[in-house]
Amino acid sequence: MLGRQLLRSSRRLSGARGISGLLEGYGDHLFKGAVADAYLSKQGLPAGVLNSSAWMSDPETADRVAAGVLEWATENDATNFTHIFQPLGASGVRHGLAGQVHNAFFKFDSSGKPVWDLKGKDLLKGETDGSSYPNGGLRGTHRAGGYVQLDPTSPIFLRGDTIFIPSCFVSYYGHALDEKTPLLRSMDAINAAGTRMLKLLGYEVPGITTNIGLEQEFFLIPRDEYMRRLDLQLAGRSVIGADAPRGQEMCDHYMASLSFSTPALACIKEAQQQCFQLGIPLRTRHREVAPNQYEVAPLFGTSTTQIDQNIMVMQIIEEVAAQYGLAALFQEKPFNNVNGSGKHNNWSIGTTDGVNILNVKQLEQAAGSGELFPVIMAALISAVDLHGDLMRMAIASPGNDFRLGACEAPPAIISTYLGDDMTTFLTEYMNGGDAVYTPSSKALSLGIAGVPALEVPAEDRNRTSPFPYGGHRFEFRAVGSSQNVSLVNTVLNSISADAFNRVSDAIEAGKSPREVASALLKAHLPKVVFNGDNYDEANQAMLTERGVWRIDSGIDAICRFSDPKNTALFDNLGVLSPDECASRQSVMLEHYVGTVEIEAKCLVDMLNQHVIPSVKNAALASTYLDDCVAAVASIEAALAAVHHEADEIKKANLARALRLETMVDLRTKIDAIEKLVPADLWTLATYSELLFLDQTSSPDTPLDD
Repeated sequence: MLGRQLLRSSRRLSGARGISGLLEGYGDHLFKGAVADAYLSKQGLPAGVLNSSAWMSDPETADRVAAGVLEWATENDATNFTHIFQPLGASGVRHGLAGQVHNAFFKFDSSGKPVWDLKGKDLLKGETDGSSYPNGGLRGTHRAGGYVQLDPTSPIFLRGDTIFIPSCFVSYYGHALDEKTPLLRSMDAINAAGTRMLKLLGYEVPGITTNIGLEQEFFLIPRDEYMRRLDLQLAGRSVIGADAPRGQEMCDHYMASLSFSTPALACIKEAQQQCFQLGIPLRTRHREVAPNQYEVAPLFGTSTTQIDQNIMVMQIIEEVAAQYGLAALFQEKPFNNVNGSGKHNNWSIGTTDGVNILNVKQLEQAAGSGELFPVIMAALISAVDLHGDLMRMAIASPGNDFRLGACEAPPAIISTYLGDDMTTFLTEYMNGGDAVYTPSSKALSLGIAGVPALEVPAEDRNRTSPFPYGGHRFEFRAVGSSQNVSLVNTVLNSISADAFNRVSDAIEAGKSPREVASALLKAHLPKVVFNGDNYDEANQAMLTERGVWRIDSGIDAICRFSDPKNTALFDNLGVLSPDECASRQSVMLEHYVGTVEIEAKCLVDMLNQHVIPSVKNAALASTYLDDCVAAVASIEAALAAVHHEADEIKKANLARALRLETMVDLRTKIDAIEKLVPADLWTLATYSELLFLDQTSSPDTPLDD
């Protein structure tokens, strides 16, 4: 089989490339910094010209930049360019989560000879059909214009024979049709609000930006077995499948050794090397909790660049996996009763000259005052309390239906963890005390003579919290692995900008910063800050009683997008208009319904083509066959009801009931049947065959061959 045929070469590759080879050419395929300056200097442009967007407004400079890009591209054997953008409704279904049209650099002269050509106007913008992408009613076939504009905050990169130009995508009337445009607007909003607030606090900065680090989880499974599962191929999730005799109960996979006897390590190393060429600092790799589950993570970077890079990381892993006889699964819950996958969104706020304002020591040193930090924290705590519904909306991906609150991800209750030291400090501050927050540490003895004590943070990690503070950043842990996290960060930036503006308004109205911060803390800290176990059901009930935002249904969470409180927030900040909010809600509901429909149709086909024939061939009791036939009928009836419902919210709720009630109940019966059918008569790949590369890979040569 393909996976076994590739095992030998992958095992060799996993040990063949040395450190220098792995890093050779780092960033060569990214038009940025020294790489870009070398080509732009030939065009008479100064170093760093791409560090601002000013060059985009001068046609002559834009032509020179385009000439430099063209020379770089052709020297690297590129023949095409494309404006790459991020359509709505892409997560979990669209390869690469991106839209793109490739155009050749060359044109033909009157004699038919190719002439290399790239003008500034070609680099900066383009036009495409905007009607065939999910748009929530903002576009129609008779109003089909869609326009792309280069994003100067995210560098051009090269892959294969094509240069990719990260871009925004808008309609003829300026409506955002993509994920990136609102993100960039939210970056402008938090920049304006943050610099304004800091200036009122006595600290003038050149600008504010947000930085993120994304921990990407995924599964790697044998591709030959993957090809025996229609649900994994088309939906990314197993809609049926009995548990294997072994799961994750021994905690043996988490951070275990990466094996040289399977293709997984070689696949990840190859993906890393391709990422390094693109200047993606994919630093961390390790096994995750579930069998065949892995994680990779880069260094921190600006939000826009990190999201563009994460999208490419996912595409590279998916493509490289196929070359190594594997299939990469990014869906949040591909397998039942083992952990699903997330994408932890580590988020911080910094000045454009490099000060992390969530790092108390950096901030105090740069600002010369300890009075800023509690004001910033008070604003952010109020943002989580007031707009926890928007945070929940931002993570309402279809796959999170099965993941949130399942002891692998925080529940759908949006509180924040600060740790006892920080909570005590802020409590004393709001009550008029003179406490100073100094992040403490403690010495941890290993009890071994000759081994010095470890210095560790005084605060432990709280992985049960949806939004814990980690010393220098907040970690949004509930984000789904398949998501484009532009919306997640648009929400975090926007609710923070709103909070900063409220602080500034109060100070400009005559209140002192301490008065403002104390009032915010008294109103919000006792309610939304929780340092305990969020998995505990008693604690969940207590938080619900407190009035912390709790939205269990993903459909209800999506519908918070159009709540007047939230449309006013986005509209006032210039991030999204009410029409754009309504359209995105519609796209998210449509995406949910479409996901459920794919899963349900896969289940019907698998029942008809695999399970029912297996039951017949195994000569099981007629009641089992009757259950399977009835299952097909019930799914088809539920699908028909979904199709006939015109109201999009009612339609989505019908789909949710089909998925979380009807299909879950049917799965219990079908999985029980699987355990009764002899192995040679069961034609679907089983969990035992899908989840255990270490145990099922069969090397065809010794390791040292």
